[in-house]
Parts: sequence; structure tokens; C-alpha cells
Amino acid sequence: MADYEHLLVKHDGDTVRITMNRPERRNALSEGHLRELLVAFETAGRSDATGIVLAAEGKAFSAGHDFADVAARDLAGVRDLLQLCTRVMRTVQEVPQVVIARVQAIATAAGCQLVASCDLAVAAESAAFALPGGRGGWFCHTPAVPVARSVGRKRLMEMALTGDAIDAATAAEWGLVNYAVPDAELDARVDELLARSTRGSRFGKGVGKQTLYAQLDRPEADAYAIAVEVMASLSQSPGAREGMASFLEKRPPTWPD
Repeated sequence: MADYEHLLVKHDGDTVRITMNRPERRNALSEGHLRELLVAFETAGRSDATGIVLAAEGKAFSAGHDFADVAARDLAGVRDLLQLCTRVMRTVQEVPQVVIARVQAIATAAGCQLVASCDLAVAAESAAFALPGGRGGWFCHTPAVPVARSVGRKRLMEMALTGDAIDAATAAEWGLVNYAVPDAELDARVDELLARSTRGSRFGKGVGKQTLYAQLDRPEADAYAIAVEVMASLSQSPGAREGMASFLEKRPPTWPD
């Protein structure tokens, strides 16, 4: 793994653990921080890992964009920063591994966007989530994109227009995170969910994840066209063949990947 200034990255068996480590700035997403996240996810995506855990140190998961960085930029510079941020969010979804956000504290604006962009998320009960631009001067336009796809229109509108934080239990009820758990159980629940979600063929899981994102939010006919072709093609993969054979032969599978 590369050396990082703003991250701690550890390859732990089949899991890559990426921990944002800029607590003195509440893990605000400066250009340097975003570029390191991009490199870390791209590197993990090329590895033989089956899962990635995104975590953070300190009293905030992430406070969103670093205003000290943003305020120093002109229009073109801010656009470049937002495009970089968007590339990070999309890379989280494009890597073949299952990505779980481990949310130990508040996640606001682009920090909330980062949680919503992960495949799965587990939050400590003390965590909170907000799109605070609605009560400030810079509306949370880009963070609203993945949040909307997690919580739905009316709940997005409440978060985006009021800027108020929701607690972890509400985030779980609304679908922004999968579970809200006691703080002391956060690591155990993250690892338990990761173990369940990484079972099976590594190749099949990776294609499955990427196909889910490709068909989500498309018209039903278009979604079926994508899903049918990919599912038919993957029926010929070694993992699918082994899964069907083990079922028919009533034996545990031996995955080829």
C-alpha cells in the first residue's frame, strides 16, 4: 500500500480498511484528502480483497468539503474540486469489492454523500447525518444526489431544505444506513455484515454489484435488458457453475475465485 498523509490504509486478510485520519480538520475533504481517497480506492479495487471498510478517526466521520480549500478557488477551481469529489464517489461504487461505511460520528454534506455512496453502512447510535447547506449559503447540491437515491424524495427534501441533522436510528429507518448499533458494537457489526455480504464467488459478486448500480433508477424495461444479458452471461462463469453444481449435488461449494 502507498504512503498517505490523510489516511490510514491496512490490508487485513481479505479486507482493505481505509481510515480517514485528519481529525483536527474533522476529516474535511480537501483536494489532497480526496486525491488520497481516490488512490486508496483504486488501489484496493485492483487488489485481491473481497471487502473494503471506510472508517474515520475523531469526532466527525467527515464534515464535508474543506471550506478553506473551497473559498480560495475561482469558479473553475471549485468545479474541478467537485468533479474530483464526484470521481471519488463513483469509484466507491465502481470497484468490485463490497464497500461498507463504518460511521462513528457525525457525517455532514459531502461526508454524508460519502456514506450514501458506499454499498452498505453501519452507524454508531451516537452518529448523526446532515445536509447543512439548506441553512447556510452553499446548498448541498452534489451531496443530495446519492442521498436522494437512498432516502427518497420527501426525506431528501427535509434534509436538504432544513439542514437539520438526523440521528442514526432515523438514518437507519430512512435507508441512509443499514443499521444503527450501540457504539461498543460498531466494529463487530461492521465485520459481521461484511462477512455476510462477501460470501460466494468473488468474480460473481463484483459483477453483481456493478450491474446493480448500472440498472438502478433506469426504466424497468431498460433495467431488465441490462440484467438479463449480464445474468445470462454470468451463468457460464466458473463461480456460477460451481454454485449450481454444489446445490444439485447437495454439497458445500468450493469457490474457484
